[in-house]
Amino acid sequence: MERYSIDLKNLKKEVRIDYFKSSGPGGQHKNKTMSCVRLCHKSTGIRVIATESRSQIKNRELAFKRLQVKLMELNIKDKERIPTKKPGYVKEQILQNKKKRSQKKQSRKGVSGSGIELYG
Repeated sequence: MERYSIDLKNLKKEVRIDYFKSSGPGGQHKNKTMSCVRLCHKSTGIRVIATESRSQIKNRELAFKRLQVKLMELNIKDKERIPTKKPGYVKEQILQNKKKRSQKKQSRKGVSGSGIELYG
């Protein structure tokens, strides 16, 4: 598994930054300026967009933080599962318990075919 750097200096080299006009609340300033930021991480293809602020600088910082979080999630390595097997004595206990349960249920069955009428 490849580990990705989350250092800001390295990220700036590995990212393509796009600026574009935003829409929504923020007034004329937000509608006329290229304040939205889109980052595209070249090696993973992860894209992050920040449009909250009217300021391009704040949006860039926000986008880099989001990208760092996503890369940190990618860097987390899943623990390898160790296959386990039940020991022989445990299997034996399970079988004995099954036999006991079976015998108990068998003893609960009534005797059939006796021909005796209780109510007559």
